[in-house]
Amino acid sequence: MTLIKSISGIRGTIGGKPSNNLTPQDIVLYTSAYASWLKNNLDAKEFKVVVGRDARISGTMVQGLVDQTLVGFGIEVLDVGLSTTPTVEMAVTQHQANGGIIITASHNPKHWNALKLLNEKGEFLNVASGKAILEIAEKKNFEYASIDNLGKVTSVKGAIEEHVKRVVDLPLVNSKDIRQKKIKVVVDAVNSTGGIAIPLLLDAFGVTTIPIYCEPTGHFPHNPEPLKEHLTELSEKVVKEKADFGIIVDPDVDRLAFVDENGVVFGEEYTLVACSDYVLSKTPGDTVSNLSSTLALSDITQKRNGNYHASAVGEVNVVEKMKEVKAVIGGEGNGGVIYPDLHYGRDALVGVALFLSLITETNQKVSVLRASYPNYVMSKAKVSLSEGINADSLLKKMEKKYSENNPNTIDGVKIYFRSSWVHLRKSNTEPIIRVYAEAKNEKKANELAQRFLKEIEEMV
Repeated sequence: MTLIKSISGIRGTIGGKPSNNLTPQDIVLYTSAYASWLKNNLDAKEFKVVVGRDARISGTMVQGLVDQTLVGFGIEVLDVGLSTTPTVEMAVTQHQANGGIIITASHNPKHWNALKLLNEKGEFLNVASGKAILEIAEKKNFEYASIDNLGKVTSVKGAIEEHVKRVVDLPLVNSKDIRQKKIKVVVDAVNSTGGIAIPLLLDAFGVTTIPIYCEPTGHFPHNPEPLKEHLTELSEKVVKEKADFGIIVDPDVDRLAFVDENGVVFGEEYTLVACSDYVLSKTPGDTVSNLSSTLALSDITQKRNGNYHASAVGEVNVVEKMKEVKAVIGGEGNGGVIYPDLHYGRDALVGVALFLSLITETNQKVSVLRASYPNYVMSKAKVSLSEGINADSLLKKMEKKYSENNPNTIDGVKIYFRSSWVHLRKSNTEPIIRVYAEAKNEKKANELAQRFLKEIEEMV
């Protein structure tokens, strides 16, 4: 059983003992810390916080505790109910709220849940804010509202519908032609809130939707992370129904992956590549992804006469870099698309809309589209460190060893080779060093990862 406290929120397994799991006591503690931080840092007479959740079985219990804790601080809760992470993010600014809490453990299994914390811009907290909240929780020096100053819970209807409308109305989204194309799509939403949001979006485009696992029960039919090994049923259904392609999203709908008309996995890394290709064809500019994302995005960006920029791993770092370079699109290689003309957050709905616009305009089958992009394959591994081994020291040694390759050190060490790279970074939650490698084929990627595993092990 686990409780992970990080700058972006609190994540853990339901049940067990306080401080070791995400128990009611921990939920109240960290919600109180967040509420205290809001009141200490924002100049406002009245406070509003948007709260929404995915369909996890524990969601109603967790949200009840979160809502009433905020009420105890004199805060008005704008309860959007069953929702998606990007929907809550957009609702914060729409309702001019002071912040937001998304109750979801993203791609983790059903016995996990989490509190994802947002600022007044509907964006994840930066490092300083996250650390401040953890320090407040440690001190437990809270001051709750008096009886005459308690907050309230206000139910907000139609948040997902508003989200869908804003996506459909984006200037770059070719709604008219998509409707005329008569597309058929299979959707796997792992029985979470994507089963509400994605069919609504597709219906707005006139797309024929064949749903599998779209009932928001929270009973995930398979591992909810949208990786190749979890897409078997989706692939089979696409072929059986002769659909144009398949869509899968994670439980809180900020990650997106596709399979083509033959049931072949498009590649989670290539979700952002395809969406960026379309955006860059209409609005030339720069792109951003994190250091562990595919080189294909850089290739596509350069082909479109833009500049590619890498950020540290983590959505907040990607967003920060996107703002700095005024990127027209960005995201993460885990299927997370960030389109700033809508909002600064990973959003599967806008990813679907951009992808539909792309295949409509190019009039290509999804398999042909995928074959048109530079092909890279990624390999991932990790090195466990025994007690007393300093991960930072090991990474410094590796940086020095490969100094002629001009390694990037904004987040661990990334070493570039011709048409390949390796990224070494320490885990914030485990005594391990993660090794990510990418090359033109699986054999070369695996060989590169294993080479660096061996080099690190020899340094220990």
